[in-house]
Amino acid sequence: MPTRKRDYYEVLGVHRDATEIEIKKAYRRIALETHPDRNPGDKEAEARFKEAAEAYEVLSDPDKRARYDRFGHAGVEGAGGGAGFGGFESVFEAFEDLFGGGFGFGRRGRSAGPRRGAHLKVELEIEFLEAARGVDKVIELERAEACEHCGGSGAAPDSEPVVCGMCRGRGEVTQTQGFFAIRTTCPACGGEGRRIERPCPECGGTGLRTRRRQITVKIPAGVEDGTRMRLGGEGEAGPHGGPPGDLFVFLRVRPHELFEREGDDIVCEVPITFAQAVLGAKIEVPTLEGTETIEIEPGTQSHTVVRLRGRGIPHLRGYGRGDQLVRLVVEVPRRLTEEQEALVRQLAEHDEAQVSPRRKSFLQKIKELLGGHGER
Repeated sequence: MPTRKRDYYEVLGVHRDATEIEIKKAYRRIALETHPDRNPGDKEAEARFKEAAEAYEVLSDPDKRARYDRFGHAGVEGAGGGAGFGGFESVFEAFEDLFGGGFGFGRRGRSAGPRRGAHLKVELEIEFLEAARGVDKVIELERAEACEHCGGSGAAPDSEPVVCGMCRGRGEVTQTQGFFAIRTTCPACGGEGRRIERPCPECGGTGLRTRRRQITVKIPAGVEDGTRMRLGGEGEAGPHGGPPGDLFVFLRVRPHELFEREGDDIVCEVPITFAQAVLGAKIEVPTLEGTETIEIEPGTQSHTVVRLRGRGIPHLRGYGRGDQLVRLVVEVPRRLTEEQEALVRQLAEHDEAQVSPRRKSFLQKIKELLGGHGER
């Protein structure tokens, strides 16, 4: 029986909302403790090292992390974080990404060009009727955007970044020691592959500035509590002119006073009087569009359900709507006037004189039960 994979956040010991820096620190600590060079022959340490490297490769990549958050391990199978990861080369490459060292596997240096920006996550609370009908909501957030002064390059307007002369744009330098070729992050450019000789005075050479923005979120009719919406390109800008990340909006739907949702159907409990249940009546009930008149049949029992076709929640992925279920609940008055009590007593006398078939059957079963006990 295959071993169940542990949650990647659990492996690194971080919360699900951990930042990239927190994830990097957690992996660095575990990798230093469990690295095979420090634990020769220790299979358990080697397994922990591989497990941590696999978790780091997924959680340090915004795209893979987003898929993992949504689909779990199935979302990253075959993408470096599932089946096909476990080889030593991939493990040590993840180690190299973090520490800048290498073990002579001949892997190419990572690209020093523009990188995609970070994804952002926000939680948005909406009303039940807004979720049912659809609504536009404006949210405010702070995000990193390309510096307008330098166009995101990080260099002063009258200058440009230059290719690093030490690593020739690769971001890494290689040193040979005996049989080993060790790669380390270029000390001259910090792994970027280029150097900014005259940094932009507005952003200090980062190419990014923090801005507060208002973004309109178009929420379609039919969303439910826990729905996640993805707004492409509304995340943070990428370093050095890279494409922006995405914005993920998690919806929270407030409960309603009258309606409850069951799939795409809604349930509304409506109280009726004893007289309405016995004699029948026409009453108005609330719906998502206002009120509607329904007819109560004479002799209606408590908790009878009346179905209003097509009065429920719009189908989020398709045409049509669910239904509204009106549950009729007969209310028994707690207090009666003398006149009301007298009328009820008269009714009770009639009930005793004219026993319904159902009640007659029930009373007969009681007699049989008691009779059976009496014989014993």
